[in-house]
Amino acid sequence: MQASLRERREITVRGIVQGVGFRPFIYALAQRYELAGLVRNDASGVYIEVEGAPDLLDRFLRGIQEEAPPLAVVEAIAWKFRAQQGEREFRIAESQEGAQRRALISPDVATCAECLDELFDPSDRRYQYPFINCTNCGPRFTITCSIPYDRAMTTMAGFVMCPACRREYDDPANRRFHAQPNACPVCGPQVRLLDGRGRDMYVPPQEVVTRTARSLRESAIVAIKGLGGYHLACDPFDQQAVRNLRERKARQDKPFALMARDLEQVRTLCRVRSEEAALLTSPGRPIVLLERLPEARVADEIAPRQRTLGVMLAYTPLHHLLLREVGIPLVMTSGNRSDEPIAYRDEEALAHLAGIADYYLVHNRPIHTRCDDSVMLVANGALYQVRRSRGHAPAPLAVADSFSRHILACGGELKNTFCLAREGHAFISHHIGDLENYETLRSFREGVAHYSKLFDVQPRLVAFDLHPEYLSTKYARELEEDGLPAVGVQHHHAHIASCLADNERPIDEPVIGVAFDGTGYGADGTLWGGEFLEGSIQEGFRRRAHLAYAPLPGGETAIRQPWRMAIAQLIALYGEEEVVKLPLPVVRQAGERNVRLIARLLEHRLNTPLTSSAGRLFDAVAALLGVPGSQLATYEGQAAIELEIAALEDTPGALPDSGLTSDRTVRRAPSPQRAYPFRLRLDGDTWVVETGGIIAGVVEDLLARRRTAEIAAAFHRTLSSVVVTCCTHIREQRGPSAVALSGGTFQNLLLLGQVTEELTDHGFTVYRHRRVPTNDGGLSLGQAVLADQEVRRRGSGVDSPCV
Repeated sequence: MQASLRERREITVRGIVQGVGFRPFIYALAQRYELAGLVRNDASGVYIEVEGAPDLLDRFLRGIQEEAPPLAVVEAIAWKFRAQQGEREFRIAESQEGAQRRALISPDVATCAECLDELFDPSDRRYQYPFINCTNCGPRFTITCSIPYDRAMTTMAGFVMCPACRREYDDPANRRFHAQPNACPVCGPQVRLLDGRGRDMYVPPQEVVTRTARSLRESAIVAIKGLGGYHLACDPFDQQAVRNLRERKARQDKPFALMARDLEQVRTLCRVRSEEAALLTSPGRPIVLLERLPEARVADEIAPRQRTLGVMLAYTPLHHLLLREVGIPLVMTSGNRSDEPIAYRDEEALAHLAGIADYYLVHNRPIHTRCDDSVMLVANGALYQVRRSRGHAPAPLAVADSFSRHILACGGELKNTFCLAREGHAFISHHIGDLENYETLRSFREGVAHYSKLFDVQPRLVAFDLHPEYLSTKYARELEEDGLPAVGVQHHHAHIASCLADNERPIDEPVIGVAFDGTGYGADGTLWGGEFLEGSIQEGFRRRAHLAYAPLPGGETAIRQPWRMAIAQLIALYGEEEVVKLPLPVVRQAGERNVRLIARLLEHRLNTPLTSSAGRLFDAVAALLGVPGSQLATYEGQAAIELEIAALEDTPGALPDSGLTSDRTVRRAPSPQRAYPFRLRLDGDTWVVETGGIIAGVVEDLLARRRTAEIAAAFHRTLSSVVVTCCTHIREQRGPSAVALSGGTFQNLLLLGQVTEELTDHGFTVYRHRRVPTNDGGLSLGQAVLADQEVRRRGSGVDSPCV
């Protein structure tokens, strides 16, 4: 009779349920309802067998869904009846690897409040121990070698727990129950301080942080080993220390990130709104772009001419100890030389950072996967990813339509990520960087292999960018030569598909796609970048309008030297002889010899590809105005960024939809709402935006001695008007009323806000990126969804089509 009141159920839980305290949670839940059975990790997630009264089992199932630990993401729960075994106790069983690996790995998690309390409690046995953690915090992805997520599968495998740590690990009532990185000063990793030549200074472990803090206060540059790699740190208030770091790292203008102890310290540097405070203190602890306070005393060279500072909070115990000891925020920038990936292996750091770092703060817990800091911002209450990496990767993104096969999408060249896709998940990698050298390519290859192993993705299709010289494309072509079907995806089609997938829009939803960026290989062999597309993920996209083609004199050199774009535009507009006589700063700086050299390149079409790029139009206007970076750009997009900064000084009130204000720096009253002329020309069934009137208007304003800020603001308003005009023309021809915005140019918050506001006012629905970057960091997601749809349309026979 009693047996009939009991039943046994087998339950499987999928999602991010390993390394987040899920098994202890299940154990406690079973204890609450006096249930028997077991729980264990397996390659699919968490496996449970539970036995008890049916009503209690129902409540147990509801509890799994409703009360899961804060770091867990429960995606699916399935159960079925099992034969009763008459058990009376509940236990945590040994993990099983299994044949199919479907478990999801948690991103790394910032130190929790309870561990922080212990870290600074003199009576606690982990007092000031730099590697304190529990089931609610600590390293996850960067130490994971394989799954299931157990200590033996992490870089903590070489550290044998002492009896005290083992008791915590085995105690279901303890916060460290089955915390895989669990350790203490007796049995865990230790820190060391090395000199600039990598020699041990034999500082006692308990004094390492104090000595490091003293060195930082004395103008030293210190390489610090973190979760996903090394940082380079220095005193942000010390002009000479910051200048030394720039010179040694060969990073001329690109801003440095800062790390602060707490929100109070951040507020001495920046304006922090409630949404930004929530983002700063979130478990992922990203770098957040914040409005800089005028009274912030940081060195000018931290973020030259920028209105924002990138700030993150301490996220490891070592960071917390150091920030508290040093008493000030610190520069905390990626530990690499320009154009190299972040150093993460000790020997790699000692070799690559030699001559940059005066000291090395190291430890002996290996990092398995390098992982840069994530970068985010808040605009109009919405979160935007600039770089999706630590704290977010490798968490998968859900997509509206499941993938028909396992797919590898290789991304682009700049800000590269790759994407592995399986069923309803898109696993977008951590930030790889610019794929322009062997070191970064090696990091890319290692990442693909690691993700494939972790998530049991065995690609049956590879997607790649059409540009034949991208290293990611060459990698995909190698796989194709080995027999893997391959699909080439046009760069800007991928951008728009990425935005739609990011917003989980139905694959058959038609949209107008506006893709503005630097350059991407076009379907016609030219360089695109100012594109208006129409279509859907399911049916693909076709080009409906674009900015007029302009010559790119010198090819890649013109991207690094934006003045070339300005001179080329002037020659096309006025002719060579008139240009050499124009009383413009850009002409004087170029000199007559260079003007005539550019003219010969244009005349003979020597190394002068054509481009419809919005980014290059920004470059031309920036160079005409002479903003910093327009003679020689020291980082990608610098001239365009400086042009936005100039425009902000003439923008009244708050930037549309950005949350950034433009007071304080304005010296004069803002100008009337001016814009420059442009016209649309129909070429077949495609609209071409003639931009000569824009350049002519800028020149006229320069000759009339209008202010740089006024001209820059007018240019932004003009480009916003271009977007709205083109989208309206397409809609009037029975086109969609939804617009997807993507591409690196839409990192410009002034332009993004103006475009979004005007499109909305004209009755359009606007989609913008939310979960992945609008820059090329989100490209791989779009490649994956488009390649999958292309293969579905064509059936199983794939012959390197272009999407």
